[in-house]
Amino acid sequence: MIAQSVEPSAPDTVWMLVSTALVLLMTPALAFFYGGLVRAKNALNTMMMSIASLGIVGLTWALFAYSLAFGRGSGVIGGLEFLGLENVGLETKGSIPHLLFMAYQATFAIITAALISGAIVERMRFGPYLAFIASWTLVVYAPAAHWVWGGGWLGSLGVLDYAGGTVVHVNAASAALVAAIALRPRRDYGRQAVLPHSVPYVLLGAALLWFGWFGFNAGSALGANKAAALAFVNTFLAPAATLVVWMVIDLARTGRATAVGVATGIVVGLVAITPAAGFVSPLGAITIGAIAAPLSYFAILWRSRTALDDSLDVVAAHGVGGATGALLTGVFARPEWGGAAGLIAGNPRQLGLQAIGLVAVAAYSGLATLALIKLVNAVARVRSSQRDEAIGLDITQHGEEAYTRGDGAVLVMSSVSAASTRPSDESMRVPLEVPA
Repeated sequence: MIAQSVEPSAPDTVWMLVSTALVLLMTPALAFFYGGLVRAKNALNTMMMSIASLGIVGLTWALFAYSLAFGRGSGVIGGLEFLGLENVGLETKGSIPHLLFMAYQATFAIITAALISGAIVERMRFGPYLAFIASWTLVVYAPAAHWVWGGGWLGSLGVLDYAGGTVVHVNAASAALVAAIALRPRRDYGRQAVLPHSVPYVLLGAALLWFGWFGFNAGSALGANKAAALAFVNTFLAPAATLVVWMVIDLARTGRATAVGVATGIVVGLVAITPAAGFVSPLGAITIGAIAAPLSYFAILWRSRTALDDSLDVVAAHGVGGATGALLTGVFARPEWGGAAGLIAGNPRQLGLQAIGLVAVAAYSGLATLALIKLVNAVARVRSSQRDEAIGLDITQHGEEAYTRGDGAVLVMSSVSAASTRPSDESMRVPLEVPA
């Protein structure tokens, strides 16, 4: 818990108001990033999976999960004194109002749940998805946040996670991996190319994510101070390094640097520097960003050759990137830059602590996610039907599409035999008119 002070600091409060707004922007940014990567018939559904988290997770956090994460409790889970925002007011927490601290942390919970959707887009029904992210926030995210940031056992052990490499990215990636396996691949996965429908959306999303990430990392200093300045600069430098290395690899492999690759590289660099942002030097940040690039790049190539339908490569980008950043925090952290001593500073034990933290969170997240998916599925089927997948989840889940014809009708294509999954059926399609 943060020590109490008499009056909030005006500069710190202003910076945290700005940071909270910046991190909130990251969720619509993620909607554009994910939405551009899917097919047009699923664009709105994919974007809605992120946007809906603003409400579903935002309220779940404020009313219940915040207390479980930051309430006084055991090393495993927080207490209940903040349920329904009881005892959360304008009193000072650190140097800012307690209510503002709660709101800032809410934006982290919101985007963490939204990240999972990237592994299950184009095949999960929307209603069960909402139930899943609400329960996941309570059962998985809140305990993980408590373990590291709320006075729990990992924080007490000495695990470093400045802004969420383990709590946010490894946590979400582990859940995404389990969810992708549990829901099984899309009906046409591996049998036809599934290409992004709007690369400009992807670039816009990545750019807005980078902008919002300054609040994510620099805001985690919880004040307008030197730590915020360090995290801010590192959040600029690490993705820049990842971006350059990613393009070099692309050019060496294929002779072309792709826009989707550039956008993905930016996100991987942001993910990798998140746990280290306030603990390492700017040169350390550049090194972390450069190392993360080939690891995530080749993880994506490997995944594409497997049966794992992690639709938008959440595991390779956020899991591999987050784990890389968490481990390298244990290598490059230095006391003079605000962190405990890492391996290079003569403390190899820190690297082991980082590994314990990411393994513990990943294991718990994966097991709890599987249980939650099974529980939600017992109440309402989570997987969309093959017919719905063929038509597109925009229409079947929301009754609208991102792109319509000028005459007000939406033209979608339906398989003659939606129950069949034979490759030859892909060429047997008839138009289906659906009112806009």
